[in-house]
Amino acid sequence: FFVAVAVARAQVEQEASLETTEGTGINITCSHPKIQTSETIDWYRQLPGRGPELL
Repeated sequence: FFVAVAVARAQVEQEASLETTEGTGINITCSHPKIQTSETIDWYRQLPGRGPELL
């Protein structure tokens, strides 16, 4: 699947895209200088022709 992020006025650092096949693991990393260790990042995926889905 394809990974993308939209954050208003943010300097998010992550891979532009990642691909994998079904049944194969993948590690997705993301960082932002203003996110504290006690805060979380929500991950969504959006498949072609569909709306975003919370992972």
